[in-house]
Amino acid sequence: MSAFALDTALAQRQEQSLYRQRQLVDGPQNPELVVNGRQYLAFCSNDYLGMAHHPKVINTFKKAADVYGVGGGASHLIVGHSRAHHQLEEELAEFTGRSRALLFSTGYMANLGVVSALMGSGDAVFQDRLNHASLLDAGRLSGARCQRYSHVDCDNLSLRLARSSAKRKLIVTDGVFSMDGNVAPLQALAALAKQHDAWLMVDDAHGFGCIGHGGRGCADYCDLSQDNLPILMGTLSKAFGTAGAFVAGSESLIETLIQFARTYIYTTAMPPAIAEATRTSLRLVQEESWRRTHLTKLINRFRAGCGASDIPLTSSFTAIQPIMVGSADCALAMSHALSEAGILVTAIRPPSVPRGSARLRVTLSAAHTLEQVDRLLVALEQVTRKIPRVAL
Repeated sequence: MSAFALDTALAQRQEQSLYRQRQLVDGPQNPELVVNGRQYLAFCSNDYLGMAHHPKVINTFKKAADVYGVGGGASHLIVGHSRAHHQLEEELAEFTGRSRALLFSTGYMANLGVVSALMGSGDAVFQDRLNHASLLDAGRLSGARCQRYSHVDCDNLSLRLARSSAKRKLIVTDGVFSMDGNVAPLQALAALAKQHDAWLMVDDAHGFGCIGHGGRGCADYCDLSQDNLPILMGTLSKAFGTAGAFVAGSESLIETLIQFARTYIYTTAMPPAIAEATRTSLRLVQEESWRRTHLTKLINRFRAGCGASDIPLTSSFTAIQPIMVGSADCALAMSHALSEAGILVTAIRPPSVPRGSARLRVTLSAAHTLEQVDRLLVALEQVTRKIPRVAL
């Protein structure tokens, strides 16, 4: 590809208001965030429980770095699997009510590894149309036939399953959808999986730590055991405030992944100090239940304020509260206007969401205060008066 072709593609993306730029952040992930040298009140982090800057998590990381060093050194199957990794896996398995858990370096790598290890030519993967990009990529790369059913539409999925003659079938869904904030109908999906002799896999990146008893996520919230939900993936970089991901399930599943998941086998293990810090985070998520209680108060305050100002939201009860706008131009204009007022809310545009459904993705954290949410609501009311938007 010539440089001209690259420049043309970039120019086209700019013309469509889809061009993306990185923001330079100084300091830790807090509601008051310094970005590009200016202080903002931020509502765009996935640090849902405010754990990324928790002093106990930081202190554990520092002490563990003195013991283990900084790097992981090697893959898990060489000499990279430390006692810290092993203990975290055991604790995650117990926390999720699964037989075993396996750590991955990122959620993206976990999803790629699982689907490619379990599925191949002659198999079929059924994905919710609004699944995360990592799940969609995993299906494509597996070599299996991929079908995308209408969003949370179990009738559409049932028809597709009934028509399939694949050797193995895998239903894959987000637990909490990252751009909409709604929860998948997991009990209905589990029933369909049983009816059609399929596996069910859930990516619980945005539910783990936030919903369910003690923050155990979507599986607990929907009361699904390992038998009903055999493949559970969760990330540690959001509500847990650290880094990495895990897959939890049966002994056979985890041993299969160790043997066949290429994104596990052929990459360096996460730093052991991160694993130790996550062990502390896992304990705090359970002990400091006030974080989830406070987060719920913030969500209710925000939704009530938006309702009073006729600001369109989805039906989400989670920390993800999208304001549906419509056009990418309008979403960018609203995000810029908020930025001028000292508030940071990201405009989400295609290809992250379907064309015509651009939005402001407001994310709330237990680190926010009620007063900060009120400040956001005042700014949103002012912005929405000036800039027309497409209502739901």
